[in-house]
Amino acid sequence: MPEHGSIAGIRNVTVVGGGVIGASWTALFLARGLSVIVSDPQPGIDEAALGQIAEAAPSLKALGLDTSRLTDRLAFEPDLATAVRAADLVQENGPERLELKHEMWRTIEENAPATALLATSTSGIPATEIATALKDPGRLVVGHPFNPPHLVPLVEVVPGERTSDETVERARAFYRALGKRPQVLRKEVPGFVANRLQSALFRECVHLVSEGVVTMQELDDIVTSSIGQRWAVAGPFRSFHLGGGEGGMPHFMDHFGIGMERRWAAMLQEKVAFDEPTKRLLTEQAKDFGGTVDELAAERDRKQIALMRALGESFAD
Repeated sequence: MPEHGSIAGIRNVTVVGGGVIGASWTALFLARGLSVIVSDPQPGIDEAALGQIAEAAPSLKALGLDTSRLTDRLAFEPDLATAVRAADLVQENGPERLELKHEMWRTIEENAPATALLATSTSGIPATEIATALKDPGRLVVGHPFNPPHLVPLVEVVPGERTSDETVERARAFYRALGKRPQVLRKEVPGFVANRLQSALFRECVHLVSEGVVTMQELDDIVTSSIGQRWAVAGPFRSFHLGGGEGGMPHFMDHFGIGMERRWAAMLQEKVAFDEPTKRLLTEQAKDFGGTVDELAAERDRKQIALMRALGESFAD
């Protein structure tokens, strides 16, 4: 069993919300030796979360973490006020409804220790808006993971207008010590960075499939055989810098920039929407992926682990 210890001063974590993201966070926290209380009032959440933690365990073990007796330090407490009373960290993963987050964070602030690190996994609501419910908005920061949190390294750390520098640094230090790759954003923007990039690319994916240029499977094959591999080792800017040869980025922009600007302009004229014909098409083609969602997720996780190993990524010390 992993030894019960602390990571950047954090020993006891309260995970608010036991859904897909909350359970994934919980599995990682437990595998890193932390004690976790999951707080979620939904009936049957205990069983559902335990099932997801069990599914995550093989991946965590493959990354070098000790998953024996993984749930020994796990507890469930539906009452939020009770659940946060001994927390060093509160990682909130509730529904993306501002009024509900306000209600939860008022309760958390009133009952958690004054020294607790307060983080929300929100995928798009700015910390500034959530923190209006707090007496001390400087304590709250966005700690937005990329799904699934127990595997994908990125955590976007996004301060609100009144988030203190100390809170930002504590969050960054904790996620880094956890084995993640925290990236502090310099300003708030709706959807943060990774989801905005994903949305922009997915818009064009939907357009190409709905126009009959390729099928969903063919498009996925194109991505995983080209930019998916390229961007795994060098992001878009470095890739295009290298694409400019010895002249680097200036040469790329001078010689390829006009063509790219034309494509940008053309794309902006193209209407893309999840209308009924598009939804029917995507739903039908999704049947061709060759497995259940659980089977495809397991295959994805195996390949993700292989990629992380190739890139030297590991959660183990």
